[in-house]
Amino acid sequence: MSNTFATCDLCDEHKNDTDGAFRVLPPLFKDYGGRIKFAGPVSTVKCFEDNTLVKAAVDSPGQGRVLVVDGGGSLRRALVGGNLGKAAARNGWAGVVVYGCVRDSAELAACDVGIRALALMPLPTEKRNEGQNDVAVQIEGVWIRPGDWLYADEDGIVVMDKPAA
Repeated sequence: MSNTFATCDLCDEHKNDTDGAFRVLPPLFKDYGGRIKFAGPVSTVKCFEDNTLVKAAVDSPGQGRVLVVDGGGSLRRALVGGNLGKAAARNGWAGVVVYGCVRDSAELAACDVGIRALALMPLPTEKRNEGQNDVAVQIEGVWIRPGDWLYADEDGIVVMDKPAA
């Protein structure tokens, strides 16, 4: 995936779209990974304070995809830490966007993968084997579906129903 895009250019190009195929995530996410700019087709995990399925996802071949983790916005547990960041980088994920928290910030910064999250939280999750894979998720009113394309850079995160031209 080429990183020649700019989210501002994509927004300029699609600002008058009314069909809902182009969406912009609110500016709540902070950058924690070694890659600031990343893009790829979306895979999703929906979970709450349990990262069992997140670990399974990043341990599988990423194939340039972006994992969107709907952690319900919880600020009580970290869904991704250094080990999962390293696994995501090693297995070819372009990025991980967590609607929730991460931990091990120094380790995440050293990983060659994009990582966005709401905040840092040192507490790990419980492992209850709960959650869902590859379902449509809603983050702050914005729908993200498996197979959508996510683009993230210094200016923000946008989601489209197909790759940018």
